[in-house]
Amino acid sequence: MKNIVVLVSGGGTNLQRIIECIDNGEIPNANISLVVADRDCFGLERAKNHGIPTQLIPRGKSFSSELKQILPANTDLIVLAGFLSILNKEFCESFPGKIINIHPSLLPKFGGKGMWGHHVHEAVLASNEKESGATVHYVTSGIDEGEIILQKSFKISDGENLETLSEKIHTIEYEIFPKAINLVLSKI
Repeated sequence: MKNIVVLVSGGGTNLQRIIECIDNGEIPNANISLVVADRDCFGLERAKNHGIPTQLIPRGKSFSSELKQILPANTDLIVLAGFLSILNKEFCESFPGKIINIHPSLLPKFGGKGMWGHHVHEAVLASNEKESGATVHYVTSGIDEGEIILQKSFKISDGENLETLSEKIHTIEYEIFPKAINLVLSKI
C-alpha cells in the first residue's frame, strides 16, 4: 500500500477526485494518510468527511520545515492539489521524484510565480492562445519548472471565456491527475 500526503489551499476538488479514484480502484493499492492545508479551506472539510487525518500549517517562512516534521515516515508521494504556497528548496531536495503538482496550463507556458487559477486563464486568453490544457509535473525548487509527467491539451474555442476555459481545464485535470499519480507510484 502506497501512502500519499495531499497538500491543499482551496476547495479541494482535485483532492475529491483522488479520493474517489482510490475508493473505486482507479488508483490501486494507495491511500491518503494525511491532508495538509496552508490556510483554512474546504479541502480540509472534504478530507475530514472521508475520515482522512488533516493538519493546518499557516503559510509562511516556516511552512516547509513544519511540514517536514509532521509528514508520516512512510510517505511515498506528496501531491499538490490546488496548493498555493511555495515549498522551499531544502524540502524539495529532500524528496526528489516524490512531489508532484497539477497546473492549469500547458507548461512551460503560463507557469511560475503568481500563475495559478484564474490568473493563468486570464493570461492564456489575453495571449490569444490557440490551445490550453493541464500539466502534472514533478515539483522542484524552481516554480513550475519540474519535469512534465503528463499533459493534455484542447483547442480554445471562439468566444472562450474564463468560466468555460476553467471548466474545460478542470475536466482535463480530473482525467490526467489519477493517471499521473499511478505513473509516479509505479516507479516508487
